Amino acid sequence: MALSRRTLLLSSAAAGVAGAATTWPLAAAAAPHRGPLRADPFTLGVASGDPEPDGFVIWTRLAPAPVAEDGLGGMPARVVPVEWQLAADERFRKIVRRGVTAARPESAHAVHVELGHLLPGREYFYRFRAEGYVSPVGRTRTAPPLWATGGTLAMAFASCSQYEHGYFTAYRHLAADEPDIVLHLGDYQYEYEAGGYTIPGGNPRDHAGPETVTLANYRQRHAQYKADPDLQAAHAVAPWAVVFDDHEVENNWADEAPEQPDPNFLARRAAAFQAYYENMPLRRTSIPRGIDMQLYRRLHWGRLATFHMLDTRQFRDDQACGDGYKDCADAYDPARSITGERQEKWLLDGFRRSSARWDILGQQVFFGQRDNNSGPQVVTSMDSWDGYAASRDRITRGWVDAGVRNPVVLTGDVHAHWADELKLDYADPTSRTVGTELVCSSITSTGDGADVPSGRHPWAAWNPHLRFYNNQRGYVRTRITPDSLTADFRVLPYVTTPGAPVHTRATFVVEDRVPGLHQTADNPTPSVLAAGALIDTVEQETVRP
Repeated sequence: MALSRRTLLLSSAAAGVAGAATTWPLAAAAAPHRGPLRADPFTLGVASGDPEPDGFVIWTRLAPAPVAEDGLGGMPARVVPVEWQLAADERFRKIVRRGVTAARPESAHAVHVELGHLLPGREYFYRFRAEGYVSPVGRTRTAPPLWATGGTLAMAFASCSQYEHGYFTAYRHLAADEPDIVLHLGDYQYEYEAGGYTIPGGNPRDHAGPETVTLANYRQRHAQYKADPDLQAAHAVAPWAVVFDDHEVENNWADEAPEQPDPNFLARRAAAFQAYYENMPLRRTSIPRGIDMQLYRRLHWGRLATFHMLDTRQFRDDQACGDGYKDCADAYDPARSITGERQEKWLLDGFRRSSARWDILGQQVFFGQRDNNSGPQVVTSMDSWDGYAASRDRITRGWVDAGVRNPVVLTGDVHAHWADELKLDYADPTSRTVGTELVCSSITSTGDGADVPSGRHPWAAWNPHLRFYNNQRGYVRTRITPDSLTADFRVLPYVTTPGAPVHTRATFVVEDRVPGLHQTADNPTPSVLAAGALIDTVEQETVRP
């Protein structure tokens, strides 16, 4: 792949290649003294997140032995001082901030440095040092000033990276795009033991350790993922904004209800939340308190875009009618919610207060209706917003009533690319479009997949608002300006072996004040695929393997 000099620098650092960028200035590290650590503790790379106009979070975690069974990464049971530096250039000639923080054993030696009082709209570089070892270099940036209305935002979003199902080549390509911000919409890691979730032909890689249940299990699993050099490259290139879905805990959990009866589920959830915070570049406002974690939040990119990052797991009612695809009356019960009352009020209030050109919902599960039955019954996924139809209606009407200028929903979960137009009345195909949904495929989950030459799913024959579908792995790259949001659906031909190329399968444009999808001329959609021609491509997001 073609990489810029800067991406090569960051990718090499993320892969652990020594170079000028990883040499700590002699003034700060003359004759470095190595402590008891006998190996490089920066095997998990670095990350940054939640950018604001004056700052962001920078992260690392010390783990010389990443997949140690106790989840502690081979670290001694003591506090380790960690130096950090922030610079205006990638070679650290212009250091603007430095300090020392403590990596503590009770937090698996994770480090979160929350920086403020920086200049808005600026690029920065950061790194860490512990007992003579120097970390890879990370690139990050502050958001523009809150009053800024112009400019261009390069944003990428991704989800569903099952380590066992393939190689994280898509993350490496995402890094090469050098986005300004990355949104990860859930299923960052998976809970299964080796062999617990297999793809046809067998998994090319295995999970270390058992199914994740304890804090040690989750710490070990996160470390195994973070040790992947392609994932490290994606973290090193830009700040991330993350939200979890189900597999960060277990498949299809809902609030305090596990998928299957489990008297220890709340302890498992608390352990998963603790490990998630330890391994993500989140602010201290997201530190878990037992089984509770504040994850929904709002990020502003000047007045160009507001990101409403949602949590559709922690506060939802249990899936209706026993989950799965159902024609279920309870799915329309107005008392049921996928966000919970408090988060819903927060979101609707955010719509009313918004002055952004683009209001973007970063969330986990399919928002628009997907009826899989061509007859009179409406058969939909109870794990998606279809299973909480009244909740979806309140949110949709909320942005319509608030006069939100350009509502766009970003979604993960379903292991395929989709693009659809959002309605207030899905029963009437002629009803006006009131928003747009863009759905990213998985990074690896379910393996290689297959191209869909038509770009259409059979269900689109009776769901005409479903405008695009592709069953290859990849991510979505966007370019946001005051006049338009352009989305490139990036795909890889395979992930079960490393080194796949990437290309843009389709490009759609959402124009300012014109909700809906316009496909660019250079990526025309072929004729609609005949119903039934797609075999074995219906995603299994509600079925535990």
